[in-house]
Amino acid sequence: MENINVTYLGLKLSSPIVASSSGLTSKVESIKELEKNGVGAVVLKSLFEEQITNEITHTEQYNDYPEQAEYLNAYIKDNNVSKYLDLIKNAKKECNIPIIASICCVNGGEWTDFAKNIEQAGADALELNIFYMPTSADQSAGDLEKEYINTVNSVVESINIPVSVKISGHFTNPINIAREIYFRKAKGVTMFNRLYDPNIDIENISITNSNIFSNSDELRHSLRWIAISSAAVSELDYSASTGIHSGEDVVKMLLAGASTVQVCSHLYQNGVEEIANMNNFLKNWMQKKGYENISEFKGLLNYKNLEKNVAYERSQFMKYYSSHK
Repeated sequence: MENINVTYLGLKLSSPIVASSSGLTSKVESIKELEKNGVGAVVLKSLFEEQITNEITHTEQYNDYPEQAEYLNAYIKDNNVSKYLDLIKNAKKECNIPIIASICCVNGGEWTDFAKNIEQAGADALELNIFYMPTSADQSAGDLEKEYINTVNSVVESINIPVSVKISGHFTNPINIAREIYFRKAKGVTMFNRLYDPNIDIENISITNSNIFSNSDELRHSLRWIAISSAAVSELDYSASTGIHSGEDVVKMLLAGASTVQVCSHLYQNGVEEIANMNNFLKNWMQKKGYENISEFKGLLNYKNLEKNVAYERSQFMKYYSSHK
């Protein structure tokens, strides 16, 4: 009997498939539906720092009444946070799968307090979704990377539940970032966060957004870096994100070295019932190949386990195009 249980961030999951942070994980009812269809864990819809700061900005009209402004600012912050904490508490009460909270942070300041509250509410783990948008030529890449690591450090030091860090795919050296995250005692890395990308509407001459859903082609970037990073910094658990649209994609990421895969767009487009289909594909593939446990093949094709690892090193198309004239 094929066993698809995995350990991720020290947590026992019945499947490597995790529902990533989205509207699908924002209500207890939908989380229960995900559990019923075989998901291993859920990452709750993120609490954004900008949600709080933007709403607080609206109270600036009360600047002439500082006591009232102070009260409103505190209420807005507490109301956002308390709703999120209630979601954690209720999900833990009604579901048996691990509940991973998520916060999108810009710095390590107030988020430290939010992380403590999240732990006290009963979350099994915390995923930090960090992205700093460089908007000044005066900021070096090294400065930005220090901001990331400082944020991880301040949050990890403040709580006892395991922390995973969801990072951008735009680092010059993701392996170094993974190692620095490990040195700060985080337990995992999610590769990679899917960023909001702007587009331009040339008819209305306005800014709009690009397609919010991923596709299977986007899997390649995560696959390369999980395969390399899981070999170089093997102490971390890696979760593959962006481009997971089939059971085949799940198998690929596990072979590359991922502990879990995070699914979002595919569930939005095809329904949460797809989780069961992906689990079944994984079990059938394991049976066909003679594997009883995921540990038997996890990382089999990562960087250190290939005799010729040039497949992950190659980044140019010269060889392909020179042979297809």
